[in-house]
Order: sequence, then structure tokens, then C-alpha cells
Amino acid sequence: MTNNQAGWNIENSYSSLPKIFYSLQKPTPVEAPEVVIFNESLAEELGLNPEVLQGDDGAAIFGGNEVPEGGTPLAQAYAGHQFGHFTMLGDGRAVLLGEQITPDGESFDIQLKGSGRTPYSRGGDGRAGLGPMLREFIISEAMVGLGIPTTRSLSVATTGEQIIRETMQTGAILTRVAASHLRWEHSNLPRTGVRRRICGHWLIMQ
Repeated sequence: MTNNQAGWNIENSYSSLPKIFYSLQKPTPVEAPEVVIFNESLAEELGLNPEVLQGDDGAAIFGGNEVPEGGTPLAQAYAGHQFGHFTMLGDGRAVLLGEQITPDGESFDIQLKGSGRTPYSRGGDGRAGLGPMLREFIISEAMVGLGIPTTRSLSVATTGEQIIRETMQTGAILTRVAASHLRWEHSNLPRTGVRRRICGHWLIMQ
């Protein structure tokens, strides 16, 4: 599959920031990715080809086994207070593939949730279960239908693997789409004036 066939037009401006803001991190490959639900209307808005991406080629990307050309997978770092103490935080089970540039010139983050461990996972396995990922898919799209701004869901892919929670669950990866995955805690990260100015300028440009 080529980017032209699928419609991918990916870049990653976040990777231009100082490395304190992220860690380069590829998704952890899975055994047998399979797309179980796909948002065709959102794909078309993004300039993607639903027919191509609902097959094996799409499953390879949405399952984290491949990265679209131009993507720079990374886990975002941030900082904040937990249990009364300032601490380093970050995406413990998600990687940002990059930004999809639509035919209209708009930019949307493409993020895989449940794609494996990152430097910020602590004791977690970096994975997610099918039930919670389907629930997020449904609820996020319902909120959009109600006119409430939120992240959106492009697909849910099963991984062919089981994960351990309270019970054994089917592993899954959610592909999330947002104008930005920045959060308030990103502004807590830079501890020097130079880094703070760099971060502030980048945030404003978004």
C-alpha cells in the first residue's frame, strides 16, 4: 500500500520540539491485527480512502505493525502534580503517528491508543481492551453528534492477543483523531525560560 492509495499525507511538527517534550517510540507490533469498526465519514473528511484502509493494509497501520510514510511515532511527555508532588508524566499507552493534512489544508493528529509500552508506562503494559476502546469510539462520536467538541475515533482494531485485567480481555487499539492532543500539563514541562518560550510559541502556532 502506498500513501497515495490510502490517502495518507502525514507530517509530525511535534517532533521539531526539544526532546524533553517527547520520546521517539514505535508502536509494539501485534500478532494478528484486524479492523473491527471503522469511521468511513471521518476517513473521508481526512482525505483517506475507506475502501483501502478497511482491509489488511489498514489493519497493519491501525494495529501498529506499520507506520504511514512521513509519520514519526512518538510518545508525548508532560508534567504535573500527583499525590501532592510535581512529577514527570507522559503517554503511557499511546503514540502520536503524526498529523494528517487534509485536502482542505487542515491538520489533525493521528494517535494510536493501546499500542504498547512507552518510556512513560511505569508498571503498565501499554495495552487496551476491546470493550473500553469500543466504548470510547461510540461515546466520542455521540458527543460529536451532539455538537460537543472532543477527540474523534477513526477505527478500533483487535490485536489477536489477550490482555490481563480483572479478567482476560481481547486486546485492541483505538485510532484517535484530534485537532491537537495537547493538554494543560504540557505547559508544566519546560523548566527553563528558553524551553518555555519555545513551547509557548509552538502552542500558539497550533
